Amino acid sequence: MNAIERLIINFQELVAQVPEALQPLIVALAGVIPFVEGEVASLIGIAGGINPIVAGVAAATGNFLSVLVVVAVTARARTAVVDRRLRPVPVGAGAMPASALEETPARPQSKGRARFNRWLLRFGVPGASILGPLAVPTQVTSAILVGGGTSRRWVLLWQAVAIVLWTTISTVSVWAALTYVVGVS
Repeated sequence: MNAIERLIINFQELVAQVPEALQPLIVALAGVIPFVEGEVASLIGIAGGINPIVAGVAAATGNFLSVLVVVAVTARARTAVVDRRLRPVPVGAGAMPASALEETPARPQSKGRARFNRWLLRFGVPGASILGPLAVPTQVTSAILVGGGTSRRWVLLWQAVAIVLWTTISTVSVWAALTYVVGVS
């Protein structure tokens, strides 16, 4: 038995000590963590001896729930900022005259924001959601998209598609590698 087989068997014995009902919950909690997400969480579950389908569903669920929270918080923050900017300034003490408001130049767009906008125009929300996990966590991609004004529903739809796609690819890959290459089920 090689070192990898022994490591996985030891890990499976450790996971077996946790009640079966809690094992998918632990995988889902791992899916909440940025950079771990559904892809690595499913690997943890499968390596721990959990059924690959259960591990994949639990990992994707945890990842999506964290994205849902990030989208909700970002949308509320964006709404608060936009509403504050649009709120009329009361006339009186401390208020700037209208001529002063017209003379202040608009802030130039940062290089990063300009690059992201070009990327978003080129690939759209579907491309940003599906390709985003190759570079940054889904939570970060979601926050950027919603913070930039993209519809929450549209972001959640495409993040769900991306999470299911990447978690499925990683789950099948890990299962196949452990089954056919390492020889551990």
